[in-house]
Amino acid sequence: MGNPADEAEVAEQLRLVKTPLGEPWSGRTRYAAAMFFHKRGELGAETLEVYRICSRLDHEDPLAILRQRGIGKAWLERIGAEAPTE
Repeated sequence: MGNPADEAEVAEQLRLVKTPLGEPWSGRTRYAAAMFFHKRGELGAETLEVYRICSRLDHEDPLAILRQRGIGKAWLERIGAEAPTE
């Protein structure tokens, strides 16, 4: 069983990385949460770069870009977003 404080932090960061599009500062919120997972080794640099690019674009969907580029498939599965089928 994991550390409850760590599990709570992971749950909070997952909530933040799914911040709805269009909310003020939502792009930066998603990027900060993505950085949390990157530092834990759970999100690759290429995927993080998409979140960085979208960080100042509150209406831009990083998940759509990941799907379009065909990257971040494990991440899309992790957060419950469907990866493209081939």
